[in-house]
Amino acid sequence: MPPTRSCEIYIDGASRGNPGPSGVGAAFFDGGSKPVKQLSRYLGETTNNVAEYLALIYALQDALRERYAVVMVKTDSELLARQLSGQYRVRDPQLRILHDLAAHLIEGFDRCAVTHVPRTQNRLADRLAGQAADHRVDQR
Repeated sequence: MPPTRSCEIYIDGASRGNPGPSGVGAAFFDGGSKPVKQLSRYLGETTNNVAEYLALIYALQDALRERYAVVMVKTDSELLARQLSGQYRVRDPQLRILHDLAAHLIEGFDRCAVTHVPRTQNRLADRLAGQAADHRVDQR
């Protein structure tokens, strides 16, 4: 039996204004100190919370495409982490849709956890999201 593929993914969403030009960033690590994959995508005009959820959704879709079975997602969005864990309710109708989509994608993994980390541990994803929002370009 082949070994289980696993990775850590650091994600972030950025909005220059709320709403404003927004982007997402994600950095995939498979045990090494350098990312094996990076994602930076411009979203257009949206809110910071929508950008945070879309960062998660894009990262989960890429992880499924890469056939990772175990995924540990790290985010500096306390709201996102706590809504996904059930600690906070999702009141906003737009976020409810994105929350449900993320929960559905999470079911595609053998194991997936989304945890909150301090912003200082999420600098690469933050930079990738900010670049997408500021320069309105995508990088895959």
